[in-house]
Amino acid sequence: MKITDVKTILLTGPCTNDPYLSEARKVRSAAFIQIQTDSGLTGIGETYAGYFCPEAVPEIVEFFKLILVGNNVDNIPGLWYKMYHCGNFWCRVGLGAIVLCGIEAALWDLKGKQEGLPVWKLLQQKWKNGFSSTAHHEKLPCYATGGPSNYPLDKLAGKIDFYKSQGFNGVKIGAGAYYKDKGFDIPSEPAAAADFEAGKIAYIRQQFGSDLWLMMDAHMGNSVATWTYDTALAVAKALEPYDLYFLEEPLHYTRPDLYSQLCKNTSTPIAGGECLTAVCEWQTFIDQDSFHIGQPDASFTAGLDQFMHVAASLDKTGRKIAPHAWGAGASQMQNIHCGFACPNTTILEVAPAYGPLHNELIGDSLQIKNGYVLPPEKPGLGIELTEATLKRFPFERGTGEFNSVPGKILTR
Repeated sequence: MKITDVKTILLTGPCTNDPYLSEARKVRSAAFIQIQTDSGLTGIGETYAGYFCPEAVPEIVEFFKLILVGNNVDNIPGLWYKMYHCGNFWCRVGLGAIVLCGIEAALWDLKGKQEGLPVWKLLQQKWKNGFSSTAHHEKLPCYATGGPSNYPLDKLAGKIDFYKSQGFNGVKIGAGAYYKDKGFDIPSEPAAAADFEAGKIAYIRQQFGSDLWLMMDAHMGNSVATWTYDTALAVAKALEPYDLYFLEEPLHYTRPDLYSQLCKNTSTPIAGGECLTAVCEWQTFIDQDSFHIGQPDASFTAGLDQFMHVAASLDKTGRKIAPHAWGAGASQMQNIHCGFACPNTTILEVAPAYGPLHNELIGDSLQIKNGYVLPPEKPGLGIELTEATLKRFPFERGTGEFNSVPGKILTR
């Protein structure tokens, strides 16, 4: 089975069917890499770069294409290394590594289809000696990734009710408040932030009890305000009585040392890692014990095999992982497969009420029962990108997400 062509497919469609998330984000773009072979089998992967800077992806894929055409998929790590080494000066971390993730995922999709096995089983076989345990997940808990905290509080309660009605036992909400008419309000002074977040979580616990798996995402570095260490510590300490599953991204990723310090000074589990792009970037955070729970993303962390490297390194330090997932449908399934391949996965992130760039690719491959995801069964990643989907959601330039600054404001 020889590779005959590699191309990028960019699409733009509704961000989500979730009425609460839709208040903050209307559209999304996605970048899929399609690998064709002389056997008739086609592999599909996704790079999360397509959500942020889709216009940049096709040229990077073209750069690597010649390395792949004419080869087979017997040695995916070998092909990945050739691409990574070829781009050594510019893709050790960052955008090049992120795009490589989508290319490599398409190779795993092909290999799974060729062997008639789901990708998680291929990864599990390859990494059977890489973890401290060989435990197999019969199912994994999942949570609805809820985006911002829609306000006022009764609206936030309605949001959580909606996710529970969708079959979720876990919910992640954002720090601060989001008002439909005026946007985000995120306190940044230590005392004010601690009081606000503790009050919000106390309200949720009062409304929904202690059985709800509850997470908070501070989005620091990607929000209207960036907390200092003092603010992050004040918030984490204030949330200790409320049994959070984790507090995500309470600090900017430029300071792994402060993440490490925060982990040592609070019993609130600190999670992070979705913005880290390669094993060498991750290693700095792992060496400093910067997270209680790591969140690699299998459409961002350089490749599925690289994801497994990260998870195994975290496992060696006794840490769990909770894969991040906010790409489109292929990204979602890449993270589901990697989650099932890793014995130290604690919970999976799932987009609730996802839109057509999810459901038209996933079909029935993602099965959730009583708040738990079941292991995927279809060969490969279990995704399909049809001609009907390609025609229905043509790409629109300028639809990537970014942090608004003077002169460049995100409006959609």
